[in-house]
Amino acid sequence: MPIIEENGKPVWRRRDRKAAIYHWIGTLAIGLLVLYCSRLISAQTTWEFVWTAGVQAQDLVTRMMPPKFGYAAELWRPLIDTIHIATLGTILGIMIASPLAFLTARNTTPSRHFVRPIALFVLVTSRSVNSIIWALLLVVILGPGMLAGILAIALRSVGFIGKLLYESIEEIDKRAVEAVTATGASGPQILTYAVIPQIAPTFAGISIYRWDINIREATVLGLVGAGGIGMELQSSIDTLAWSQVSVLFLLILSTVVLSEWVSARARKAVT
Repeated sequence: MPIIEENGKPVWRRRDRKAAIYHWIGTLAIGLLVLYCSRLISAQTTWEFVWTAGVQAQDLVTRMMPPKFGYAAELWRPLIDTIHIATLGTILGIMIASPLAFLTARNTTPSRHFVRPIALFVLVTSRSVNSIIWALLLVVILGPGMLAGILAIALRSVGFIGKLLYESIEEIDKRAVEAVTATGASGPQILTYAVIPQIAPTFAGISIYRWDINIREATVLGLVGAGGIGMELQSSIDTLAWSQVSVLFLLILSTVVLSEWVSARARKAVT
């Protein structure tokens, strides 16, 4: 911040005149952009539904009460399928992401100008497409069922796991690599004894965290036909069986909370 002399005394000012003008121009531009977006959203919003949203929500909650708890006995198989989808999808994602991470990391890739850009492109593509989109595409290709859900979870997980893992590989202590290299170790031996031991805790934490995320995502993949408890939820909504929907919500919430607890305990154990 510049110091400007006024009457022989130093005075601190936050900005000079030029910076202040740029600041106000930027503020005005952002304000106009917000106003334009607000008008655009308002023009495409049916405000009659918005004003009655409270009444509609109250009516929906009333229809969902009391929950049909006897229906829960029919949901154990879809719930187990959902956990299987998340778990198998996570394992498959780890199997694909791990070699891609080593190919992407600057200190382990065999080629920074050819192999690394290709591997990085695969990770970015995976991370850019939501699991619901993957599921929609796979349901069309493979048909509805658990296989589409597993592959959707895996394809989405590859980018997440691969990015965090290759960043961890790039941050390893180079001195350990240099020490093992000085013994005349081969490339695979360097990875085994100098690189992998350093990233093992991070790898375990990333895998468990992604599994926790996939449990949540797997619960909704059934809405597009990718298996699991989401298919039961979609079926109940389609038939307006709101007392069943409330049971499904409670079961999904309980599953997510339990997976969060398991994930937190597991991450604490490995880090």
